[in-house]
Amino acid sequence: MKAFVLAGGFGTRLRPLTIHLPKPMVPMGNVPMMQHVVNQLIKHDFTEIVFMLHYQPESITSHFGDGGAFKAHFTYVKPDADLGTAGCLRPGTQSLVKKEPQEPSLVISGDVLTDIDLGAAWEFHKKKKALVTIVLTRSHNPLQYGVVITNADGRIQRFLEKPSWGEVFSDTINTGIYILEPEVVNHIPEGEPFDFSKNLFPQLLAAGQPLYGYVAKGYWKDVGDLTEYRTAHLDLLDGKIDLTVPGKPLKNHPNVRAGTGTVIEDGVRFQGSVLLGANCRIGKGADIRRSVLGNNVRVGDSASIRNSVVWDHSVLDTETALREAIIARGVSIGKRARIEVGCVVADGCTVGADARLKPWVKMWPQKALEEGATLSTSLVWGERWAKALFGAYGVVGLTNIEITPEFAAKMGAAYGAFLGPGAYVITSRDAHKASRMIKRSFISGLLSTGVRVGDLRTAPAPVVRYELGKEGEQGGVHVRQSPFDARLTDILLFEKDGSDLSLSKERAIEQLFMREDFRRAPPEEVGELTVPPRAQEYYRTGFLKSIDVESIRRAAIKIVIDYSHSDASTIFPHILGQLGVQVVALNAHLAVGRITRSQTEFQESMDQLSHIVTTLGAQVGFLMDNGGEKLFLVDERGRIIPQEVALAIVGDMVLRAKEAKRIAYPVQSSSLLESIAQMAGVSVIRTPTAARHIVRAAMEPEVGFVGDGVGGFIFPKFQPAFDAMYGLAKILELMARTDSTLASTWDSIPQRARLGHRKVPCAWDKKGLVMRLAQEEGDGRKLELIDGVKIHFEDGWALILPDANEAYCHIWAEAETQKKVDGYLKEFGEKIKLWQEKAERVAVTAPAGR
Repeated sequence: MKAFVLAGGFGTRLRPLTIHLPKPMVPMGNVPMMQHVVNQLIKHDFTEIVFMLHYQPESITSHFGDGGAFKAHFTYVKPDADLGTAGCLRPGTQSLVKKEPQEPSLVISGDVLTDIDLGAAWEFHKKKKALVTIVLTRSHNPLQYGVVITNADGRIQRFLEKPSWGEVFSDTINTGIYILEPEVVNHIPEGEPFDFSKNLFPQLLAAGQPLYGYVAKGYWKDVGDLTEYRTAHLDLLDGKIDLTVPGKPLKNHPNVRAGTGTVIEDGVRFQGSVLLGANCRIGKGADIRRSVLGNNVRVGDSASIRNSVVWDHSVLDTETALREAIIARGVSIGKRARIEVGCVVADGCTVGADARLKPWVKMWPQKALEEGATLSTSLVWGERWAKALFGAYGVVGLTNIEITPEFAAKMGAAYGAFLGPGAYVITSRDAHKASRMIKRSFISGLLSTGVRVGDLRTAPAPVVRYELGKEGEQGGVHVRQSPFDARLTDILLFEKDGSDLSLSKERAIEQLFMREDFRRAPPEEVGELTVPPRAQEYYRTGFLKSIDVESIRRAAIKIVIDYSHSDASTIFPHILGQLGVQVVALNAHLAVGRITRSQTEFQESMDQLSHIVTTLGAQVGFLMDNGGEKLFLVDERGRIIPQEVALAIVGDMVLRAKEAKRIAYPVQSSSLLESIAQMAGVSVIRTPTAARHIVRAAMEPEVGFVGDGVGGFIFPKFQPAFDAMYGLAKILELMARTDSTLASTWDSIPQRARLGHRKVPCAWDKKGLVMRLAQEEGDGRKLELIDGVKIHFEDGWALILPDANEAYCHIWAEAETQKKVDGYLKEFGEKIKLWQEKAERVAVTAPAGR
């Protein structure tokens, strides 16, 4: 007898388990789900089996082969398109009909779990002389299935596909198992989408054809979603379905079946039925209840697993806890991690030690959860979710995937709860429509906690920072598309003085966000939303008061500005008019699609700026980033000034104008400015690399200038924040006051040392080790531990610094020659790789229990 197995479904509702695997190949009792279907068919003498494939067919054909291992003959058919449950059948049926035109065929889905007596259904079909027999079963919840109504003789009277409750006239449902006479294929159009339940059966019923329903006894479940998948395993363990599963009962634990090579150490406790695959190792004192573990699974000492499913090659470390969870293939779960009810961890994920997945959270394949982190929302397409909500650039995530309206509203509520009812916060955004969406959601969260909100709408971040504190604001929020990656959204939170939020406050907000136990205001106390009318006026007035307007006017400078389509183009022209500067403006209008520039686009813009400066005879060219914070320079000769050199040039002019007794810049930047400052008798503060620390240095006494070496300039006299507009005006003032240009200053500064940078892959759990060994490497030499490990040599230095957001370490190096710089970068890059490999070898060879 012959059967057709429909195995082309995508298994969308089983995601993320089916991202790299077709639904019929998802393990059920440690073998592919479809293997149980095949076993049932062969048990009832269906040995000629045709598989109808569509999605990821290779995994099916490679597993089942030609059928020899099953003592059957397998054929595979893959239609060119998705033709529906009946439409896909026609190419496979025609070839077989020609061989045996009088033989009926059985059709079954490859992703159902059943022990129905298919032989009895076959006999019923022949006895009734039916054209079609639909195998039926009883269901407590028939809503999601096709309801079938038959007469006393079994002939179908009515067929309803996925009815509403008002249409549920019976609890008898369609199992998707059909027996078809050969001529049925003639009713299926060729090459067109066609479905059994929606098209074929209603047509045959309307034509008066003999369609019968056989109400079968036995177990049947459509494993349609993740909850059904896990409960089907529990049904299997509880003996509700009669299927063959691998393994043999253990002598000391009769309710436990285990494959060959499995080792169970002392003190392991089992409760209820448990299925263990081959070559597993269960550590001392582990507690396993009503669960299925695949092949080559490792369970650490004192781990606890309850009502869960674990796929092949996964590792659960000491004291991990699973509660009604699904763990896919090759997952690594660290010590004391806790996976709560309903969670799904997909292929290749890593869950760090002491991490926690809150109930019903899903991790898509190859994601990582850091040590100690709590994941409360599903981690889908992002690479990782850190235990720290805040990163180096505020809260950053994939737009509408990680940073969603729901996420923003929750974060706004956490921030509002931290500030307290009645607090006043101002908000702003860039011109991108996604930023508007996220900002509005964030505002909703703030209002829900009783916080008053002043919305500046579209405004550059420097304007928002300057406005803070003017009218009793206790904090600020700016939402923007990332200037580094168009896929990302940044949410920036500011202190009431305009600086970045302190680390202690970030941690407090994170705790509220993770716990979700913040207070919501009663209806009468919900916050009020207003539009502050004077923010731009405050900014312009303060700006012009703190700049030497007359010196700039007397110099009559001609400049070229590329606004990069930023919000600054709506504010800055008025200020420049007051300064009497002759301006040629580029990209001076808002453009949502041009907020982020790639490195290639940035270089093209700088080349264009250089050309226009020389063509028009301008004294200087400026390019602002879209956020209005960073500034990039071209001198009057059209030379694009490297960012480290720009820091030295501007710093040199500040020192010659005697505007600072102290200056500050980060530890990874060139020592060029430091040598200039030493000659001028001015002290230097070296800061950590994060923007927060650089900005904090601007608040130190007597600090008159701060730079970050990547386009950021701070002049604390105006405000302790990166501000491209004020930085531009201040550079013009310094040029006028020192009677110099960028080119003449560049030519006058000392010979420049070479600075280089490299990123080296470094696993998260090896970063601390790398830092320790870097210090040991520098033993006997001068070390700086401001941020990372900076090792000084006679002719330069090297800095090793772990990345805060990615699995990398940064290496910076400075020396007199590029060859020497490249040598340092290569040397320490190889050492970081070697240190990690050595640690891996030690871990592999360490005795058990260590």
